Amino acid sequence: MNLRDPNPPAGPRVWAVGALCRAVADALDARFNPVSVRGEISGFSRAASGHCYFSLKDESGQLRCAMFRRAAGLLDFSPRDGDQVEVRGRLAVYEPRGDLQLVVESLRRAGQGALFEQFLQRKARLEAEGLFDPARKRALPVMPRAIGVVTSLGAAALHDVVTALRRRVPHIPVTVAPAAVQGAGAPGELVRALQSLYALQPAVDVILLVRGGGSIEDLWAFNDESLARTIVQSPVPLISGVGHETDFTIADFCADLRAPTPTAAAELVSAPRALWLDALALLEERLDDAIGARLDALGQRLDQAAGRLGRPSTLVARQQLRLAHHAQRLHYAVLSRTQRQSQAAQKLADDFPAKFDRALVQRRERLERVALRLRLLDPALVLQRGYAWITDADGRAVVSAKALAPGDAVVARLSDGSVDLTVASRGATGTRPT
Repeated sequence: MNLRDPNPPAGPRVWAVGALCRAVADALDARFNPVSVRGEISGFSRAASGHCYFSLKDESGQLRCAMFRRAAGLLDFSPRDGDQVEVRGRLAVYEPRGDLQLVVESLRRAGQGALFEQFLQRKARLEAEGLFDPARKRALPVMPRAIGVVTSLGAAALHDVVTALRRRVPHIPVTVAPAAVQGAGAPGELVRALQSLYALQPAVDVILLVRGGGSIEDLWAFNDESLARTIVQSPVPLISGVGHETDFTIADFCADLRAPTPTAAAELVSAPRALWLDALALLEERLDDAIGARLDALGQRLDQAAGRLGRPSTLVARQQLRLAHHAQRLHYAVLSRTQRQSQAAQKLADDFPAKFDRALVQRRERLERVALRLRLLDPALVLQRGYAWITDADGRAVVSAKALAPGDAVVARLSDGSVDLTVASRGATGTRPT
């Protein structure tokens, strides 16, 4: 029989591991969230999924952080180990391992919030004015005659640029316009340095505005508005090579081209001399081939001309042969035409008697038909049928009784003679002569 004490002694509560993790997570959420933390990035990594994992640390502690893909996609810079940042997120417990972690919802460089906001506002305003318009940006010269460089004389960027240019294009002169690249007076010095190079036109074909990497405070001179407007006024293409590949300044957006580093800026305007020498050698080879082919063709034409001049008898004989050929063709043409005309004349002579007889018969028959028609029109034939032809005293034919009056003299012509008559009266239907 299993007997239990209905009043067991009091003791600590026994938690399930998962339940305790959830309880701790709930307590953290109620007590701290949302929370903002400042620290140094350590062990930063980005998974294939797009999620980012790192730790925030300072001299007295360390906190695991997770930043999921949606939040990571909103970053405007690439976090690196050693960056001082400010993060905003929610404390939570990763239950599978019981680890405390901060789920980061936003991240920015520490101490740069106000400057970065100022940068964004200035960038938006200048972009609205058209200073960043791609349509106004110019292509770089393929082979510049001279290169201008604006940077500090003590900057490592100047050494990098000069080294790259000396290695790749030692024949191109370089003009350096020194200016401070950091500090309160840097924007004014950069503007004056650029203007000094503008005054050298057309001696300088392209300008490099360069500086090494640094924090946003270090690069702030290149976000100056007066510098941006001076860059836009450049009479020649201008390349901005400020900071590292992840650094962006307003000067980069105003320049005709942005280079990720000062060295890259120098390389963009300095195709290696060996490349041009190879191209020159290729052009020389093509020119030699073209000249050789042209000389060969002209030599062949010269040989043909010399052959014709050296043997004129051949040309004369050829012309004589052509003349004899044309004479023979003319002879045969005249002979053939004469024969055709002679045959035509003989045919006409053979056909003439028969054609003449036929024509004579046709003319005689036509004449007989005409004579018959004339005889049929003879008034004497009508008079033989008992009709008379009446004329007045003047010999005019009387065709109407109304033309006569009693007592008028008329002549009646009959088939065998004529009779003189006098009109006695004129009846109702005509005049009756006596």
